[in-house]
Amino acid sequence: MDQSEALEVRQHNAITTARYDYTACQLDLLFFLLSKLRREDKPNQEYQIHMNEVVAMTGREWHYKQLREATESMGSRMFEVENDKSYVQLWMFQKVEYVKGQGYLRIRLSEDIRPYLFELKNNFTSYQLFSALKISSKYAKRIYQLASQWKDIGETKTYDLDEFKLMLKLKDPKGKEPEQFQRISDLKAKVLDIAVRQINENTELKIGYTLLKQGRSFHAVRFYVTKQEPKQLPIPFDESPEQAKILMARRHLESLGIKDPKLVSQIINDDGLVNELFKFMYRLKTDKIKADKNPAGLLLTVLGLKTPAKSS
Repeated sequence: MDQSEALEVRQHNAITTARYDYTACQLDLLFFLLSKLRREDKPNQEYQIHMNEVVAMTGREWHYKQLREATESMGSRMFEVENDKSYVQLWMFQKVEYVKGQGYLRIRLSEDIRPYLFELKNNFTSYQLFSALKISSKYAKRIYQLASQWKDIGETKTYDLDEFKLMLKLKDPKGKEPEQFQRISDLKAKVLDIAVRQINENTELKIGYTLLKQGRSFHAVRFYVTKQEPKQLPIPFDESPEQAKILMARRHLESLGIKDPKLVSQIINDDGLVNELFKFMYRLKTDKIKADKNPAGLLLTVLGLKTPAKSS
């Protein structure tokens, strides 16, 4: 497998356009799992997800309680896949095992969903894992999937707003739950505009959208997609979890201009400082903190370290 293939997540288009409602955290778990899949995998294959890998990729430290709640909810939610011939309800996991004291979990996929994840042929969507993980909005993550499907064409199909809302679970097909963001201004502000900003700032795609009117009311949305230079550093998949964590820490420090060898060594050799570094970078990327002028100085303050004279 070449480097470019290792850095991509691939999934069948039926899953991209399926109706399902995952939180941002659950989508991250899904993306992380998809990165582990290989064509040569056998039935009943088990996949390991190490906590250190999750920290290195997302900047977030997940605990067993959080993961158990996430996978429990994922296990009870279904994918709805529909075409001209059939309507199928699918569930993701056959088994999730938490290995106590070892810092990882084992996942076995349900046999029925495997074909949708492995049946690539000529009809698949590929997108970069790191980009998917760095987007914080769950709606932006889903729109990123849709946009990736059309990146070689330049624009997506025109989605009827009802169809679009059903895909993102903003609308209950049975009408039992209230529809979310009924006002077009709310849909723009809380879904579409956030997705455009996060995708354009964090991924290899640049997107925009147009809302289409029928009479006086908006009835459909279309996204425009072009490619741009990737905004994320490649993920070191070929390294062990610990080596990947250290490598990502070095890259984060370098991106901030922190290059003093003693300071870098002090940080990467302290697991607590490395975890705080990842949390800081995640908050910085998701606008949870503002540090336009001197992010390196703010980081060192957060870590309780003083800036040497030649740290940048």
